[in-house]
Amino acid sequence: MKIPYVPLFPLSAHLLPEGRMSLRIFEPRYTRMIKQVCAENSGFVMCMLNAKGDRECNQHIYPIGTYAKVVDFDLLDDGLLGIKVAGSKLVEVSDIVTESDGLRVGRCEELTPWQCDIDPKQISPMDERLKEIFAKYEDIAALYEAPRFDDPIWVMQRWLELLPVDGGQKQQFLQQHNCTKLLNYLSALIP
Repeated sequence: MKIPYVPLFPLSAHLLPEGRMSLRIFEPRYTRMIKQVCAENSGFVMCMLNAKGDRECNQHIYPIGTYAKVVDFDLLDDGLLGIKVAGSKLVEVSDIVTESDGLRVGRCEELTPWQCDIDPKQISPMDERLKEIFAKYEDIAALYEAPRFDDPIWVMQRWLELLPVDGGQKQQFLQQHNCTKLLNYLSALIP
């Protein structure tokens, strides 16, 4: 399904479906974006940055992003706007246009979710390591009311968000029609 032009939020941190993230909004273009999506009860696309891409041609934004909505907001102690966002679905971004204030918007087409038939036992021990991360880092754990450590896709997507892996490599995993390559990668990486 094609989604019309949607505001884009390029970031070095990555958000995937069912993921949560806290953001500090300070640039005027993103303040405008947040006001707009909240007023329209719509969302925006969290995009991965491509360090090798040309900014002038908007090639610094990888094509696969995550459609996200604001689920909470607050005025922070430093006067900036703090928001919590939730990712809902993967989209492919095309036809990126830069608006007068620098906000980028693009056409988005929803991608088919991974088709995976994985037994929860197959994600061991990565589910246990993820529980340890949530226990150690309260700011991450606080984003999720009900973590789904028994859901293989949820666990793998959280790992793909957290790992310091190049955006290009993450894009390759997201382009797959199933999660087999990511499962094999994470199984080899996480003891």
